Formats: sequence, structure tokens, C-alpha cells
Amino acid sequence: MKVINKQLLEYEMDPTLAHYLSIVLLILFIVLICMVANFITKKVIINLITRIVTKTKYQWDNMLVERKVFRRLSHIVPAIIIHAFSSSFAYEDLIRTGANIYIIIVGLMVLSSLLNAINDIYQTYEVAKTRPIKGYVQVIKIIVITFGIILVIANLMGKSPLILLSGIGALSAVFMLVFKDSLLGLVAGVQLTTNDMVRVGDWIEVPKYGADGDIIDISLVTVKVQNWDKTITYVPAYALVSESFINWRGMQTSGGRRIKRSLFIDTNSITFCSEEMIEKFKQIQFLSEHISKREQEIEEYNLRHDINRSNPVNGRALTNIGVFRAYVSNYLKRHPGINQEMTLMVRQLAPTEHGLPLEIYAFTDDVRWAVYETTQADIFDHLFAVSEEFGLRLFQDPSGHDLKTMMAAGKEDRPVRRLEYE
Repeated sequence: MKVINKQLLEYEMDPTLAHYLSIVLLILFIVLICMVANFITKKVIINLITRIVTKTKYQWDNMLVERKVFRRLSHIVPAIIIHAFSSSFAYEDLIRTGANIYIIIVGLMVLSSLLNAINDIYQTYEVAKTRPIKGYVQVIKIIVITFGIILVIANLMGKSPLILLSGIGALSAVFMLVFKDSLLGLVAGVQLTTNDMVRVGDWIEVPKYGADGDIIDISLVTVKVQNWDKTITYVPAYALVSESFINWRGMQTSGGRRIKRSLFIDTNSITFCSEEMIEKFKQIQFLSEHISKREQEIEEYNLRHDINRSNPVNGRALTNIGVFRAYVSNYLKRHPGINQEMTLMVRQLAPTEHGLPLEIYAFTDDVRWAVYETTQADIFDHLFAVSEEFGLRLFQDPSGHDLKTMMAAGKEDRPVRRLEYE
């Protein structure tokens, strides 16, 4: 500025006017240099870097461009120029302080973008599904921003940052209160990751928070769950450590999804098999071999123990519920949608007021929800339809139609009273 002021005084200009004019010209010169530098960095250097990055075979450098790391870094150039020319002004300290603060803020933005890019690069690897680092990245961001704020305050006060750092110990209780959720989330995130409790893509159920769906994001404080109705539930990370939840990953990786449902048989329809019923059952494809084998076993047993079969109570005999249970078991063993390598059984549970529960316990060979429901529905559609072929009735509470039928039957059986007139 002194050089400009000297040149203006040589033209016999008023000293006061020359002083202010030299300040304006210097400011215009600095602004021009900043604009040229900004243009060169953004339009030339950044575009050149972008072209080089897009032509490489690596993906990590593309993440740096997408997160605008280089573009934000270019904002430091004008601040450096202003800082360099600050000694030319009367308010040198104020201008230099403003430039330093601007450089610190830009540096924080660059570090934030760089950390986001690192997280994006990490997520391209398979290990990211089991060991996410987003929570750790967010912790580093908090630390960086905290130190950035300390540096800004130190520059404004003109003091050393160490003086402010020494006072943080006294404010630790305040920080503990302010960042409580973040600290709890950090500890929970470490436990979730170390114990491999949840991963992105896991299907979890957290009834307390109304979450039932796939995890789409794990952050420092929350776990983001997309429910099956496409709504989003945010579950606190520490809640997954301190409280119980269901993770369906084991089912998804096992290759089979469990069917555990019962048919309720009316106990009044359970009976011994007559000769006609046995001959009928022999015509059923899934039962012919079973009936022949069971008949031979029963006959040998009764002969060996000299049992009088004139009364069906004596000895052993086939029942319609037993034959039906064998049919269901053989039907499931030949069903293309059932995983034959996993547990498969048809069992009776304790009778209830609703009848005798005949439970089907098996696993489908496809864990997809729609396929699982279709397979389960096909099986029970068939069993509901064929149960009458075994002389069995499925129990259900009486409906209005049943009551009307009973009333109609009662009216038909009631004798008609004739009126006699004298």
C-alpha cells in the first residue's frame, strides 16, 4: 500500500485522498488476485483433477470428487492470499484473524468431506456389512469440530489454544451431559460391532420402538430400520445393547424358514379305522406302503399276544387320526417347497377346548417372505381340503350360520300340534 500511496503523491494528490485511494486500489487488487486464483483452482486445476480421476480404474478417488474434497480445499487459496497481504493494512491483526478463522472453517469442511469419503470407500468392501465404521467416523467428526471451535475462539481471543484446553477438564461434566447420547451410542456401537449383533441388511424386530424390518443404516446414535410398510423407525443404538430384540439373520443364512402351525381336530371325529376305511386309505399314493406295513406290524403283535379282536378295544388298531398324521408327514417329505435337510415332524400337542392340535413343524427351502407364505398357504389349503377324507372334522367356534342350522333342524323335528275345535 505504501508503494501505491507514494505513486499517487507523486501526482501531487492530497495526502488524505491518496491514502484512502491507495487502500481502495489495494483492496481491488487483492480481490482481483483472489478471483483469478479461485478461477484457476476451480476451473483449471479441479477440472483437471476430475478428468484424471474419472479415467483411473480405481473407485476411491471418485469418492473424493463426489464428496467435493478438492473443491472445498480450493477455498483456502483466497484466504491465504488475504493473509499474505494483511500486513499492508492498518488493521493487520483483525484481517489476519479473520483469514485464520476462515482457513480453520474451510479446513473443518475439508476434513468432514474427507471422512465422509473414507466411509464411502470403506462401504465398497464386503467387510463393511459386518463391521460398519460410520459411528467411529461421526466420533472423529465431533472431536475435529470441537478442536476447530477451540481454535476459532483462541484466535478471536488472541490466546493460545492450550489455555482453553486446560479448562475443558472443568467442563467435562457439562460435556458428559450434552453429549450423553453420543457417548452412549459410541459405547453401544463398539459392542454391537465387536459382538456382531447387527449388520446393515439384517431383519430385526424391536417391539418397544415399533421396529420390524431391515436395517438400512447404523450411525453413532441411532440404527435406522425400514419397516415392511416402508416407514422408517430410528432405534437408539444403546437400546439394542440394553434391551432385547430379535435378529432374523440366523433364519436368513440358514436356508430355511420355519413353519409352526396347528390344525385343530374335533376329538368327536377321532375313531378306529374300519375295513372300508383301510381299503380306501390304501388307494392314497402317500399311504399305500405305510398302511401295508402298519397292518403287518399290528397283525403280528396281536397274534403274538393272542389278542381277541372281536372287540376293537383289545390290542392294537389303526385310527383315522394316526393315518392322517402319517399322510401329512409323507406329504411334507415329498413337498418341493420343504427343506428336507432340516427338522420335519408332525406331532400332537395337548388337547385344548378347541380340540386336538396337530402341529406341523417344518422349514421351507426359501427364506423369502412371499415364497414362504405361498408355500405355507399351499400346504394348509391341501390339508384343510383332505381332512374330511379321513373322517376328521376341523374344529372352529360355532358361527351364526351354525346356530341357524341347528334352529332350523329343531323346527323340522318338532311334532306339529293340531288344534281341535269342538
